[in-house]
Amino acid sequence: MRIVVLSDTHAPRFWKRCPPGVAEHLFAAEVILHAGDVCVASVLEELSAYAPVHAVLGNNDGPDVSAWGASETAELNLAGLRIGMIHDAGPREGRLARLRRRFPGVDLVIFGHSHIPLQAVDGNFRIINPGSPTDKRRQPHRTLGVLEIEYGRLARAEIVTLP
Repeated sequence: MRIVVLSDTHAPRFWKRCPPGVAEHLFAAEVILHAGDVCVASVLEELSAYAPVHAVLGNNDGPDVSAWGASETAELNLAGLRIGMIHDAGPREGRLARLRRRFPGVDLVIFGHSHIPLQAVDGNFRIINPGSPTDKRRQPHRTLGVLEIEYGRLARAEIVTLP
């Protein structure tokens, strides 16, 4: 299973419509995960044209995003991989341990908020922030995440730099 992971798209300020560099990855996606700060539900509708979307609420999301179905947190089982999602994972210090406690029993936690792409691993537990495909802030590039699950295991977890 191929999954595209997004966060912090911040529409309509930064996302007027799906950027071509993002769409290129979405064409091959079987599932799309959005870790919040969509800002308007129309982005989730647009993404849904590519693949099923699961989203959590960010601190800038309007009531229409909640009405669309985004929740504060989510736990999913995708092709045997247990995934937790939250927008704001809190301070960097102690983040891995804090997210492991917050989402017991998951293999992977996806979060956003900082716009800083990150992967960290502790044994068989991994956290990923895909960064932002539209608002890089102080980062050198716009980014998104790509996951591949094979036989219930994470076979690929990559932060992809966008043009």
